[in-house]
Amino acid sequence: MHIHEYARHDAIGLRQLMAAGEVTAAEVEDAARRALEAANAELNGLALPLFPAASQHSADGVFAGVPFLLKDGGPMAAGVPFAMGSRSLRGAVAPYDSDLMRRFRAAGLAALGVTTVPEMLLSFATESVRYGTTRNPWALDRGVGGSSGGAAALVAAGAVPVAHANDGAGSIRVPASCCGLVGLKPSRGRVPCGPDLGEPMFGMAYEFGLTRTVRDAAHLLDAVRGPGVGDKYTAPPPRRPYAEELTADPGRLRVAVTTRAWSGAPVDAEVAAATERVARVLEQMGHDVVEATPAVDWDAAVLALRAEMVAIAATFLIGPRPPAPELLEAVSRRVLAELRELSALDLMARLDAQNRVSRPVGAFFTGYDLLVTPTLAQLPAPHGTLRYDDPDQTVIGWLDALLAYGPFTSLFNVTGQPAVSLPLGQSAAGLPIGVQLVAGYGREDRLIRLAARLEEAMPWRDRTPGRFVGESSLA
Repeated sequence: MHIHEYARHDAIGLRQLMAAGEVTAAEVEDAARRALEAANAELNGLALPLFPAASQHSADGVFAGVPFLLKDGGPMAAGVPFAMGSRSLRGAVAPYDSDLMRRFRAAGLAALGVTTVPEMLLSFATESVRYGTTRNPWALDRGVGGSSGGAAALVAAGAVPVAHANDGAGSIRVPASCCGLVGLKPSRGRVPCGPDLGEPMFGMAYEFGLTRTVRDAAHLLDAVRGPGVGDKYTAPPPRRPYAEELTADPGRLRVAVTTRAWSGAPVDAEVAAATERVARVLEQMGHDVVEATPAVDWDAAVLALRAEMVAIAATFLIGPRPPAPELLEAVSRRVLAELRELSALDLMARLDAQNRVSRPVGAFFTGYDLLVTPTLAQLPAPHGTLRYDDPDQTVIGWLDALLAYGPFTSLFNVTGQPAVSLPLGQSAAGLPIGVQLVAGYGREDRLIRLAARLEEAMPWRDRTPGRFVGESSLA
């Protein structure tokens, strides 16, 4: 199978070719390995050498034989090393599969490697001392977002059609925006996080993946949704498979639109214009579109996010060997130092802030079916814009810088609603612009219905980056 033929298909398309006998799983894997090696040489999206053989997977799943990548975000797959992007974690290996990994295997996804992340997953730039800089296939001098940046770069370049990602403040949607992908963050409790966690990051982190098409996202959600054994809570089950929503009529929706960040951060004019263009298309489709926004206590939202940082840092401090400070980057050292000084009452104040933010945002979605915002406030940033290893950074200063760049995504980590970034815009210089759709809690069905209609009305499939396997120097 030629690389350019392989890269032309999304995950479902590749599976259909294999099911029809037009190509074998071995041929698809061979093409994926060649594509990954070529893409990684320019983009630096792999955290480790490719696995000698694809991970064990079902031969009967909806994605049987489809090449896939895992994120270096913590223990995921039995026997696979993880470092969370840090030099301080050496020799850590997952002892068993997570609940989600078992579902990836049952769906037939064939994992071939592990993707790069920033240290501790705490940045919207995938730039670390351990892995170096991951580059954007649309423009090598631009960032890929974070923390699922390696995954985004390699999916966008056509090296794999789908990759594992997770989202603690925008870590699926921000890379999707930077790299021109579909990035769905499910509702709280929709996708399992066990057995090691009852609720990741106090319920503010979410597992899923990155895709190039809405149909791949819908089928992937069908494959992994639902509670794990002993989960603390779960989202309400859908009324039918998400794949059936791809052709369903979304009905006439009440749509709110805003391009104003709740933090007051400035929004790039091209980003705002792309969002407003989507609003006009939705209005032409017959939806009721108005300018409106939830009431948000931004200081409380930021305080709630600091509870997440506690949970991330705790994974580094719980264990027989605390990390050596000299092996940590500057913000990581600050976060760990803050955790050591934190009292139980301080943590409770942060969790109370989460509740205070969640109530009015939940109420907003009783009056509106959908909220449309930019995904990022800016175009994909040049490398070095977010300086994680700057010794002058403070924890709150770092959060302020991070959220000035990406002020629209983290709110829905705090509050739990599903949200998706779609590649519906492009700058004059050819950089991708993501637009975020947010629905009420548990309404991924509504997001998928409307995302599928927007994919038809504002298609992006034929827009590919300059570094796309089969069509550039990566061929």
